[in-house]
Amino acid sequence: MTDDQLLRYSRHILLDALGIEGQAKILASHALVIGAGGLGSPAALYLASAGIGKITLVDDDTVDFTNLQRQILHTQSRVGMAKAESGRQALSAINPEISIVPLQKRLSGTELDALVATADIVLDCTDNFATRHAINRACVLHKKPLISGAAIRFDGQISVYDLRRDDSPCYHCLFPEGEDVEEVRCAVMGVFAPLTGIIGTMQAAETLKLAAGIGESLTGRLLLLDALTMEWRTVRFKKDSGCAVCGPNSDAH
Repeated sequence: MTDDQLLRYSRHILLDALGIEGQAKILASHALVIGAGGLGSPAALYLASAGIGKITLVDDDTVDFTNLQRQILHTQSRVGMAKAESGRQALSAINPEISIVPLQKRLSGTELDALVATADIVLDCTDNFATRHAINRACVLHKKPLISGAAIRFDGQISVYDLRRDDSPCYHCLFPEGEDVEEVRCAVMGVFAPLTGIIGTMQAAETLKLAAGIGESLTGRLLLLDALTMEWRTVRFKKDSGCAVCGPNSDAH
């Protein structure tokens, strides 16, 4: 670690649980952030400032004026720019020493599979179930830890699916694909701006803990936040032995 890095990350290094060794692990990590919107913005900003060595930022959309209420990666001057590139500019301004790879595309199939295989940790910052399930399948296949967040109206949720652990549930265990789940979107339902910041920042915190190998992750716990009352609930859940994605009879085994 260079003298500049020792200074930049000194407040991390002062933490007994983290120290130089933990920060070095963070610097050596590659985080794949899928979605550069309300959740991806705060998540990526904190990952960059904390020194995650490589961030691949994926989003196929462009910056819209309505995004600016909560998507803090982007600025009014970058309306119309690809979100991935706008995000690269914001992250590079905070920490020019790390590698930022912007990808303006909607990942699916073999392309998603190949990219997940290259990452150490995957952050699902998307807003639709089809993409979430596709990301989960790729993470199960390659045994990559997945940090998944969601925010709509005043309701937020976050959990970690650490597929390196045999006892860890996957996203499909908790939210089985094909069930009649209402698809809700910010564009229709609205979303409280700071809520995306709260959940996205927690995604960054869980990512950094996993990268450094410290603390206890949210594996097996779903945190639910009602921002109107600012009350948290914890739902504990276990691996589904009959899960079609991570169970013993799935394609991943």
